[in-house]
Amino acid sequence: MRALPRRASSGEFRQSLPANGPEVILRRYREMVALSSRTSARPPRPSLDLEVIEVDHLSDYLVRVRLGGAGVAQFEDRPETDKYVKLKFTTPEPDAYQVTRTYTVRRVNTESQTIDVDFVVHGDEGLAGPWAAHASPGDTISLMGPGGGYSPNPDAAWFLFLGDLSAVPAIAAALEALPADAVGAAYIEVESDKAILELEAPRGVDVHWIVDPAHEVERLASAVRDLSWRDGHVDVFAHGERESMKVLRKALFDERGLERTQVSLSGYWARGRTEDKFQAEKREPVGQIFTS
Repeated sequence: MRALPRRASSGEFRQSLPANGPEVILRRYREMVALSSRTSARPPRPSLDLEVIEVDHLSDYLVRVRLGGAGVAQFEDRPETDKYVKLKFTTPEPDAYQVTRTYTVRRVNTESQTIDVDFVVHGDEGLAGPWAAHASPGDTISLMGPGGGYSPNPDAAWFLFLGDLSAVPAIAAALEALPADAVGAAYIEVESDKAILELEAPRGVDVHWIVDPAHEVERLASAVRDLSWRDGHVDVFAHGERESMKVLRKALFDERGLERTQVSLSGYWARGRTEDKFQAEKREPVGQIFTS
C-alpha cells in the first residue's frame, strides 16, 4: 500500500515562511494542503464476482471468455478502446496465494450484460492462459477495474497500430471504433500463421500480419521504417512486448520525429518474465520504455 504523504510539521512550516507578508504565507499553506490532497492514496477499486457464460477458441493462441452474472451491473464501463481489468487468480498448491493479472477488455455488451476478455495461451504456461483454455460456463472469477487510457484521436489524419498478439484485443477494438472513412495501417507480429485472425477495419486501413517465430525485437520497428509515410497528423497506438516497444520508441520519436502526444506506447509484458516480475521492473531502468 502506498504511504500517505507526510504533512509538514509546525516547526518545518515556520522555518519555511517567507518574510514578505501574510498573503504569501497563506498562499504557501494552501499549496501544501492542496498537494497533500492530490497525492493521497486512491481508494481501492471494488472487486466484482463474474461468471463464465461462453468460451470461444478464436485460434490456437487466443481464447475469448465471455463473462456475465449479477456482478456486471456494478461494472463501470469506460469510453476508451484500450481499457483493462485486473483478474484474480490463485497460484497452485502448496503456496496457493492470490495474484492479479492485467487483461484488456475486448468488448462490453450492455444489452446482454456481458464482458469479453481475450487471453493469449501458450499451453500450460502461466496462470491466466491455462485457466481460459480450460474454462467452462458456470466457472467464476473476480476482477477489479476497469482502467484505461487510449482512444483513437478523432482529429487525426491517419492511424497507425503496432503490436503483437497481446495487443490484438485493443487494436481490434480501436479498428472497430474508427470512422468508416479512416485511413492508415495496422502491423501485428505473431509467431505462426495459425494466430492470424480476420479483423473488422475500415476499407482504408490495411491490416498486416508479420509472422516471426523468433520474435525479433526489430520487426515492428522495421515495418515503421519501411512504411510509406502519409501526410498529416498521425495517431499511433503501439503496445506489446517491452523490448520491442523500446525499439519502436526510437523508430517513432528519433527517426520519424513524432511528438509524445501523437503516440500511445507501452509494454504489456516482457519476454521471460512473469507478470509479477514485469510489474516490479517498471520501477527499474530495465522496465521503463521512456528514459526521460
